[in-house]
Amino acid sequence: MSKPAENGYFFPAEWHPQVATWLSFPINKDTWEDRFDRIYPAYFEFIKSIALSQKVKINANDEATIQFIRTKLEEYNIPASQVELYPFPTNDSWCRDHGPAFLIHKENDSRMIVDWEYNAWGGKYPPYDSDNAIPSRIAEVLQLPSVKTGIVMEGGSVEFNGKGTVLTSKSCLLNKNRNPHLTQEEIEAYLRDYYGVEQVLWVEDGIVGDDTDGHIDDTVRFVNEDTVITVVESNPEDANFAPLKENLEALKKMKLPDGRSLNIVEIQMPDPVYSDGIRLPASYANFLITNGHVIVPTFRSKHDERALQIIQECFKTRKVVGIDATEIIWGLGSFHCLSQQEPKPNPEISC
Repeated sequence: MSKPAENGYFFPAEWHPQVATWLSFPINKDTWEDRFDRIYPAYFEFIKSIALSQKVKINANDEATIQFIRTKLEEYNIPASQVELYPFPTNDSWCRDHGPAFLIHKENDSRMIVDWEYNAWGGKYPPYDSDNAIPSRIAEVLQLPSVKTGIVMEGGSVEFNGKGTVLTSKSCLLNKNRNPHLTQEEIEAYLRDYYGVEQVLWVEDGIVGDDTDGHIDDTVRFVNEDTVITVVESNPEDANFAPLKENLEALKKMKLPDGRSLNIVEIQMPDPVYSDGIRLPASYANFLITNGHVIVPTFRSKHDERALQIIQECFKTRKVVGIDATEIIWGLGSFHCLSQQEPKPNPEISC
């Protein structure tokens, strides 16, 4: 297939109606080390919250993993009818980054998948061959056309408003551990051609502790076509203060293609989360939007409740659900990182 944008395809905003949310079930014990079993309560609460309004489709590695998940679904009172399990091998659980990018068509009900290359955030965590194969496996089982780009791109590095604009960060997409042969202009061309956007907006950096080199889904998220939530840090002594202030100032200067400025909603970062002296990338921006809910990570912080209130104000038609991600964040990611949405084949975008 030629470039998707030329054929009328684009990546919809996350609030577009969804068929399902895809997950890759955690099987890599190196990710959470001795905390591995402690992630299950939050992880299955996450599945249960998604299943309230749509299907949950899980890359479940093998038959033993499938049987384990089925046992846990019963234990956590999750309707098995809402969960589909696929014996697709994986290396790790971060489906946002290795999962398929689903595109929909502007004028008809067709869909397709963009199969970006995945190298575990610049080759940090080999092996990653099974994760890199997930998009093609899903395209095959769903009988959807797919196209390979030949370059590295992760779902957590890009944020869409569904109306032609993508937000991303220079620290990640311009990092030489991804596509060292490409210039900024060439990367922008790939974003336009394969995601179907017309405008690329750049912030500089991400948050401390983020091993992805600054994914945008930890810092800035669209909540409608012209409004973003951005996390900020009020403590000037905190290591996140300067980069988040720089990002905020950049957002204030941005214009959408029609000349509108962005509406900016600020949310204070949670109190720093440490484990064994390591600063973890805890952020309220790493929320997941489903058909009926917005699932937000919380961190036993004094800022949790206010963050949930602000996000609820941004999503009038969805219920905000806070889930304690204190154990999950030890793996250096949260709910958005763990998931990838499968949009309905409907050309109409509805907020």
